[in-house]
Amino acid sequence: MSAAAEFPESFVGPWMDRLRTHAHRQVDDFPSYHASHPEVLITTSVPRALYVGTGVSIFTRAILPAILNAKHSVHFVTCYWAPSQTLDNLAEALEKLAESRLQTPDAPPLKITIGFSSRSLLQKLLHTSSRHGHVYPSFEWPKLGLPNESVLTNARIDMTVKSLFFTPFSVMHPKYLVVDGARAWVPSCNVSWERWFEGCVEVEGDVVRQLLTFHDSVWDGQGSADSPFGVTNPLPAAMPTTSRSNKRASLHSGGLGMSATQSLKFSAAQPVPTIFLPSSHHRNPHFSLFPFLSQSNPPMTPLNAALLTLFENAQSNISIVTPNVTSWPVLEALLAALARGVDVEIRTSRSMMVLEQLVTACTTTAWCLDRFISKYKAQVNAKPKLNDPEAPSIGTGRLDILYYKPLESRLAEDDEPVLSHFKMTMVDDEYLVLGSGNMDRASWWTSQEIGILFYVPDFEGRQLWEGVLERRAEYVFRSADLY
Repeated sequence: MSAAAEFPESFVGPWMDRLRTHAHRQVDDFPSYHASHPEVLITTSVPRALYVGTGVSIFTRAILPAILNAKHSVHFVTCYWAPSQTLDNLAEALEKLAESRLQTPDAPPLKITIGFSSRSLLQKLLHTSSRHGHVYPSFEWPKLGLPNESVLTNARIDMTVKSLFFTPFSVMHPKYLVVDGARAWVPSCNVSWERWFEGCVEVEGDVVRQLLTFHDSVWDGQGSADSPFGVTNPLPAAMPTTSRSNKRASLHSGGLGMSATQSLKFSAAQPVPTIFLPSSHHRNPHFSLFPFLSQSNPPMTPLNAALLTLFENAQSNISIVTPNVTSWPVLEALLAALARGVDVEIRTSRSMMVLEQLVTACTTTAWCLDRFISKYKAQVNAKPKLNDPEAPSIGTGRLDILYYKPLESRLAEDDEPVLSHFKMTMVDDEYLVLGSGNMDRASWWTSQEIGILFYVPDFEGRQLWEGVLERRAEYVFRSADLY
């Protein structure tokens, strides 16, 4: 059975209709290979593992071991690139990889590509506007914190380092790693120093081909805008060899007691229906120095369209984890869901990247949530009530909003996140979206993003982040307090 048949038509139909209606506006997107044929994004995947913790811990446990095991190719993309323990660890891993290859002279050549978007304010101000980006000559690699060219070439490693950025605010925000064309890791963390709560999903299967097509179209510059099959992938994506249920998983703690460093390994591997969701770069359509005067509707990218369709079709519950909330179309869609009786939970961070929020949205998460709560209260008060004056309004969903709060007892520990940067949306306990996109104006209007939508009824993996976040939360609002 095809992935399209396995994915519920109640979602796929409205999602594709939404994309096709706006396809004429997306033909110049970067990338745009999917604009006329969104069905090519429907695929399958084999989830292998989930990781949560700080960015350093995710690199140490997932990203770097994968790079060290590479045999043919490594494609690594991140948004921010900064001097940090993460960068030091990455450079050390590349040196170890080169050293190990020197011990195996018959190993095939290894191709490594590294892509990033933001390094410094000066870098962004002076960056080329070409979609080909800026390729760093090898003599500049040490300035980026990377090994010397000779260390790699002696080990038959061919590396390319490139940056892409478009003024004024358009960062390439995806983060991912693809090794040997067969397995991919999609984290929320960057190469940076922030001690934030992050997540990462590890996948195999056909979705890896989709990610490589995206990568080729954006970073290699060889993909055709007219065809989704321009990627060169010499190795087939690994397919499952077992028929056990994909729901079975084992939870592992990477630390003692209440550590946020956790992982979930899936013991099984039947493909699950999956949709790859790119969200193309835009230079803010109809840009204004004052974003609230700009175009009111966000570009209808596959990711934006999927989230709006999920919110509109939600039947029972919506759960969101996001660093910040400044995209009003998201909040409007959630208000409509609440009015239908759908329960909504939002977990976000207090005072995170406030300057960035003000620059890109002329507002902040706190202000948007205050307005959202006020509208929800008005919505509740406008609904008829039962005879019991303390009972909730008829047909109104419950609303819970929580800020991330680190454990005071563990703040001195290096692995205790101080803010949450994880991105997750789950609808009706069946649809799970992971990736790079936030529920903010930048992600919905200007930044390039990727998301992966899994159709996973009765998914057990949510215990991974919920177990960590439930201990690290303070309520901003809960509708139960209204009654």
